[in-house]
Amino acid sequence: MKKIVLSVAALILFAAQLNAQAKKAPAYPLINHNTYFSIWSFSDTLNAQPTKHWTGKDQSLLGLIKVDGTTYRFLGKETPVYKTVLPASDEQAYQCKYTETAPAGSWESIKYDDSNWITGAAPFTDDKEHAKTLWTSKDIWLRRSFTLNDLNIDKLVLKLYHDDNIEVYLNGEKIYSVTGWTSDFKLIPLKDKFKDKLKAGDNVLAIHCANTSGGSWLDAGLLNEVKAPPTEVLLAKQKSVEINATQTIYNFECVGVNLEVTFTSPLLMNDLAVFSRPVSYITYKVISNDGKNHNVKVLFGASTAIAVNSPSQEVGTKKYDAQALSVLKAGTIAQPVLQKKGDDLRIDWGYMYVAVPKSVNELQYVTGQDSSVSSFATGKIKSTNKTGKQRVLNTVLNFGSVGTASKEKFIELGYDDLFSVQYFGQNLKPWWKLSGATVETELNTAATQYAAVMKKCDSFNKSVYAAAQIAGGKNYADLCVLAYRQSISAHQLLKSPQGDLLFLSKENFSNGSINTVDVTYPSAPLYLLYNPKLLEGMLNGIFYYCEGKKWAHNFAAHDLGTYPLANGQTYDENMPVEESGNMIILTAAIVKAEGNAGYAKKHWETLTKWAAYLSINGVDPGNQLCTDDFAGHLARNANLSVKAIVALGAYADLADKLGKKNIANNYRNFAISSAAKWQNLADAGDHYSLVFGNKDTWSQKYNLIWDKVLGLHLFPPAVYKKEINYYLTKQNAFGLPLDSRKTYTKSDWILWTAALADNPKDFKTLIDPVYKFATETPSRVPLSDWHETTNGKMIGFQARSVVGGYFMKLLENKWVK
Repeated sequence: MKKIVLSVAALILFAAQLNAQAKKAPAYPLINHNTYFSIWSFSDTLNAQPTKHWTGKDQSLLGLIKVDGTTYRFLGKETPVYKTVLPASDEQAYQCKYTETAPAGSWESIKYDDSNWITGAAPFTDDKEHAKTLWTSKDIWLRRSFTLNDLNIDKLVLKLYHDDNIEVYLNGEKIYSVTGWTSDFKLIPLKDKFKDKLKAGDNVLAIHCANTSGGSWLDAGLLNEVKAPPTEVLLAKQKSVEINATQTIYNFECVGVNLEVTFTSPLLMNDLAVFSRPVSYITYKVISNDGKNHNVKVLFGASTAIAVNSPSQEVGTKKYDAQALSVLKAGTIAQPVLQKKGDDLRIDWGYMYVAVPKSVNELQYVTGQDSSVSSFATGKIKSTNKTGKQRVLNTVLNFGSVGTASKEKFIELGYDDLFSVQYFGQNLKPWWKLSGATVETELNTAATQYAAVMKKCDSFNKSVYAAAQIAGGKNYADLCVLAYRQSISAHQLLKSPQGDLLFLSKENFSNGSINTVDVTYPSAPLYLLYNPKLLEGMLNGIFYYCEGKKWAHNFAAHDLGTYPLANGQTYDENMPVEESGNMIILTAAIVKAEGNAGYAKKHWETLTKWAAYLSINGVDPGNQLCTDDFAGHLARNANLSVKAIVALGAYADLADKLGKKNIANNYRNFAISSAAKWQNLADAGDHYSLVFGNKDTWSQKYNLIWDKVLGLHLFPPAVYKKEINYYLTKQNAFGLPLDSRKTYTKSDWILWTAALADNPKDFKTLIDPVYKFATETPSRVPLSDWHETTNGKMIGFQARSVVGGYFMKLLENKWVK
């Protein structure tokens, strides 16, 4: 008998391929392409809640399976159906009485005389772009009279958009009050006793809102949450869930049949045709679990909420054939292309598509949101293609008789956004349209390539996991898997009018900026590993802007605007050292990844200007913001100084690669001397300080990692070691705090800091609490990168691209080891 000897690396690779997935996440990626086409499950069980956009708004996907006449729900949950009682301004323009002077008497009562109050239209806000009535004072009192004839209301719901503190009265009785604000309409179910306050005839909704800080906004309406008809639908039992780089896979058990559902968004960075195609696959595999044959049908329902910003927007639908596919299409009637900008927004232009091969005995139809489940469960289908609100695109797959041999079918979900981004005044189509492709050709190509793409995804999933596990262990590999699709789908791929690739990010759940440099910076490791051209695409727009007449500074810009309008920086303060350092370091990283200095040569004049700025202002920086701007301004920031020094060393390295030896020597010597000076300025005994001159402070020096991975050797390894040893004494249950000021942290920076460790034990000790956060956080949203280390709760930010920084250890493993 021959003995087979495997290397340790081979054994690890083999083990990883057997278990190449994570099993727990704060939210589970389902459909992931770009910041608008991004659908998630926010619960561990797929059928426990409606599926949602990353912002948390419902974008319902429904999945039902009928086995021998018994219906089970395995995907999503029925979302409430609302009918308008009193429209807010997003549905219908309205006027009401208001005053900004505290009224005397019972101003909230139905009989109060408001004839001396001013008449104004909603919304009331200080936002001049959206205000129908400008409100800039601290307080506003509002009275809205309305007539009601139909009192047949199942559940009264207050529809409210307020900034800040609010108290609401209906016919004189307080029905709601809260301290705080919303950034959009919130639906608030009211106690049953309050619907009895409504009268046939005249009614009054009275509101007081106080603007305590920041912006102001007030708009309100009333809804009826219609009671859903009873249906005999059971819950399929979820047996498992697995997450890998490009897929999320669920397994369910029903009486007589097992069902496997796979969501595949084939974000393969080495194939931009597939990568940019806005089409995901939902694959269903069924098999008998009792040895008997069973008759099986599966329903996939996609809500038109995927194509609207607000449920109040009207949509049109269409059913048609496209070559080998049967297709359902939906989009808003208004089609306000690129008319909205900001953070907490969904797309309301372009069209969503559900497609299925005509050979699979499909049935497609459109229903109202209130009848999708019942129509499938009862078999009484009432299809409609009329214009309306809250529609569902339904597809039924008939598997026929299913026995012990599994059967597999798939559905495609796609989106054509027509134009994705406005780039310095010009509306740009998405990358996949550059060759003249239509959404129909993309859907058909995706269907034809299904088997090949699934095979590529499987291979890629295994290779990513195996490499990450070798670099940092299983928990690290799981974190990389959770980060992969999230990071990519916070971008959009385009080509600029100048012919450059653009890969523009949205600063999700933050301020909505487009192409923020200090969001690109932490995201970079993922793209340096798998396609550095995409990182070029994150830098190209910034170079174009800073090299043009619109930017008059000798340091780099912060952003290109507010998504999706990239017409110039909109962030209200510059970060000169931060962004200039970021751009130089990332250019050097691209050059290293690509093996030639062509990208640096193209932008050498600009890089030189930024390097000169850093040489004067970066080593001991003044009172300015860095990427951790939520922590406030900071002078003499030691970590920001590291960034400037490393950037200057990187600039010297680029000069050397371009044959500019004198420049290289001068900047190299300056960087080395600055690193020595830094060690004295930041010295705090057993660690280095947060700010120069204050030994009682400390901070993560995550910027040091580029000295290591770029091989600059500006700082001795003893600096890394001293910091790592100190960090190990400062950890909390859910991670290492960002610095000595607060106990919150940024998980992307922890992953960078951990990569400074010179041994696997220290690395694991630092990243295991991040894994604990990712798998145990009570904040059930797509990965937050800013969380509290004492309890694992999100502080802010979610679904951001910066988790691409989790791949830093993989990059360090590839470039250094």
